Amino acid sequence: MTFVLVIGAGQAGLATGCHLRRSSLDFLIVDSACHVGNSWRKRYESLTLFTPRQFSALPGLPLVGNRELYATREEFADYLQTYATRCGLPVRLNSRVVRLARIGGNAFEATLQNGKRLQATHVVVATGGFQKSVVPPISAKFDAEVVQLNAETYRNIHQIPGGRALVVGDGASGRDIAVELSSRGPTALAAGKPRRLFPERVLGKSVWWWLSKSGVLKAPPNSTMGQFLRRSDAFPDRDRSIGSLTRKNIAIMPRLVDAAGDKAIFSDGSSIPVAAVIWAVGYVDDSSWLGVPEATAADGSFLHTEGVSPVHGLFFVGKPWQRNRTSALIMGVGDDARLIVQRIAAEGSGQTARG
Repeated sequence: MTFVLVIGAGQAGLATGCHLRRSSLDFLIVDSACHVGNSWRKRYESLTLFTPRQFSALPGLPLVGNRELYATREEFADYLQTYATRCGLPVRLNSRVVRLARIGGNAFEATLQNGKRLQATHVVVATGGFQKSVVPPISAKFDAEVVQLNAETYRNIHQIPGGRALVVGDGASGRDIAVELSSRGPTALAAGKPRRLFPERVLGKSVWWWLSKSGVLKAPPNSTMGQFLRRSDAFPDRDRSIGSLTRKNIAIMPRLVDAAGDKAIFSDGSSIPVAAVIWAVGYVDDSSWLGVPEATAADGSFLHTEGVSPVHGLFFVGKPWQRNRTSALIMGVGDDARLIVQRIAAEGSGQTARG
């Protein structure tokens, strides 16, 4: 008998649960949080979704509100809670997986933080693409008096002391945080590679509508269009262009390359004193709990092809560019989850036990 363990009760895990519920497969979703949606509530308070509500819903349940505007983090966290309830998904909270291992050749055993163990024939890792915020080694060169936060630990401007704040990383989150910080005092943003922003609306419609209709978002990662999208790493310009940031009195600096005391040193040789640094340079996979060596690369990143691990019975949903640009977006996890569940169903059975 097939039994599926889904690790993570965010949008990827719940979308997977929706398709598992529609199938005849037995399953359980586990999550370390005390409430569904807590991963969103833990992020910075001013966060809004990357896509409008019309493109931010999971299979079978619309996201209520103005479909052209963006849901807040609290609103979407509540939506995930409602989704789990409406779909009748079996979610076990306060259940962090501290180790996943193979047993008996064709099954898995997950050890939870409380010591309990769960066995499954198939496992779907749905922990998302934002697991462990990157903090470069250069951070150690700042004095202890310099407050350092990252995209996970930053909540609001009240965490930042007087003096100049430096945001490192000019992606969507980095630019949002820099704008928020500029309301409290001097703020600088250290840019990295050149960013390509596209307009938020075209001919009165969301740019996501046009991208969806054109099929661009479905381009595979290794296609010409997919490679272009990955290189450009574009996102909508919601008043976040370099020109707009400059008008908000945010100092745009080149790449941060070094630090000494309270000095941030940049690639052009310039330096500025800072009182706080917020690292927004991206995320990496946290695979420390995965005791299946064949499932990870040398750098610890998860190995998979379109969500299918080289380890039989192990799958992923919600990874960036799992199948296309939408894979790490809310609008794409439903399709990816459906295909993974179909694959699991097609694989047939295996002896299982549950904790």
